[in-house]
Amino acid sequence: MSGSLSFTAADDGLWQQYDELAARAYGHRVGDITDLREHADLRVATRDGRVIAGGLGLLVNQFFGGSPVPSACLGAGCVAPEERGEHLAARMAAERLRPLQETGAVISTISTSSTGYARRLGWEAPVPVLAWAVASDDLKRSFTGEDVEIEPGLTREAQDLQRDLARQWNGPLERPAWWSAWKESKSALMTYHFRRPGQSTAGMLSLATKRRERHGVNLVVHDFWAANQSTAAAMLAFLGRHNTRAETIEFRRGALPPYPTLLHHLHHHRLVAEAWHPWMLRILDIPEAIRLRGWPADLDATVPIEIENDNGGTGDRYILRITAGSAEISPTHVQGKVTLTRRQLAVWYAGGYRTATSARMAGVHAASEKALATLVRSTADLEPWLPDHF
Repeated sequence: MSGSLSFTAADDGLWQQYDELAARAYGHRVGDITDLREHADLRVATRDGRVIAGGLGLLVNQFFGGSPVPSACLGAGCVAPEERGEHLAARMAAERLRPLQETGAVISTISTSSTGYARRLGWEAPVPVLAWAVASDDLKRSFTGEDVEIEPGLTREAQDLQRDLARQWNGPLERPAWWSAWKESKSALMTYHFRRPGQSTAGMLSLATKRRERHGVNLVVHDFWAANQSTAAAMLAFLGRHNTRAETIEFRRGALPPYPTLLHHLHHHRLVAEAWHPWMLRILDIPEAIRLRGWPADLDATVPIEIENDNGGTGDRYILRITAGSAEISPTHVQGKVTLTRRQLAVWYAGGYRTATSARMAGVHAASEKALATLVRSTADLEPWLPDHF
């Protein structure tokens, strides 16, 4: 393409241009481009003053090991159809990350169907992502929720519960104060909280309705947070009681936590699973990402590791030291006992390798099985799960 190319933060006029470009590139309007204007950074590429690419960036903490880690969450990105094929998306990604890194991001998360392209840029998927559908009649027959109080609305106590439960997984966002209002407005969400009489809130559920063509609705669950198994069962029973109007209960991609409540309690296993494009993680600043993450308090370990350079050359050697719930990584001349690529490092960081076997089958090389087992154990205490969408 001819004409001078430049990258910049969007002003009012460029923001409007990008809104129009995204509608053309996606085939529909992308509401988040205007809805998130007060909270997101928008970087665009222009050619002779015309916006030809861009994307939103949010600086939001993600929980890993129970601790909040500043993350560059990228969304609503696109390139003009007539500009595709010139590697503009790669240059745009770098421009979008730069201001977020300058303000503290040490990791980055995206969700994209172009997983191969994202891998070439350094992101990797820690875990598969599924959407689920189950007949409301099956939930009604399989779950009960006696002695549980259910009230509509999102209370401060329910928000505190959600944040506390988010710490128990690797990946959920530490939702900013504006998050819930944005989601409720965007998806017309109805929120309910659950508690035993006289006790504090133990569950939070948000859902939307989707009209069926001829009669009734389907329910689409966006949030499912339960403090214990009995509350989770009560929440599923509540969903089942919608069977007179909703034939199917859908859990949108990633909304259902990866625990076996449904598997172990459904009378008939008639779940339908649909694979979606996964969330993908990239480590932007290795030492800071390691320092800020939470680590098992009972683990005391030192592991020499080797991490491939971005250019695929000889790997950089590090010593990883974990003790008393903290960790640090520093350069060394000691040969690594475990060798990872940058993308494998991201999967390990998220707890995506549940065993040494899964790490080996992903291509992680180890000169010491003990060192590999120790490395896997250091992040596998919590499971990867990202129910948030941006």
